[in-house]
Amino acid sequence: MKKLILILMLAAIGLAGLDCAGQKVQRYGMVLGVKEEKIPEYTKIHADVWPGILKMIEGCNIKNYSIYLHQLDDGKHYLFAYFEYAGDDFDADMEKMKDDPLTRKWWDICEPMQIPIKNRQEGEWWANMKEVFHTI
Repeated sequence: MKKLILILMLAAIGLAGLDCAGQKVQRYGMVLGVKEEKIPEYTKIHADVWPGILKMIEGCNIKNYSIYLHQLDDGKHYLFAYFEYAGDDFDADMEKMKDDPLTRKWWDICEPMQIPIKNRQEGEWWANMKEVFHTI
């Protein structure tokens, strides 16, 4: 019985980070400012995302994508995004998304509403966040 429990525990550890299809999943968290006066418009367009955008997100191996809004103590509003990447080549999938004309049109609408974080890394629009805790 103890061997069975040990085998099950090791299997659970080995499967940590895999989605239900057995693929390795990488989790991403990002943060970005949003202009207060643009929050209603930003919320409205994200309540009815264009089908082609959703298809591109899925086609680039992004799953479980969420964006949250919160006003911090500094009085500014911030967006927090979370998604899981289940592909084999993140950089290639992000290039595919970046090169998509419909995605570029969507970003042209969204970007004027957003305020990039000043200390983001070069080349980032959304500032990537370091994961410090995750439970399975």
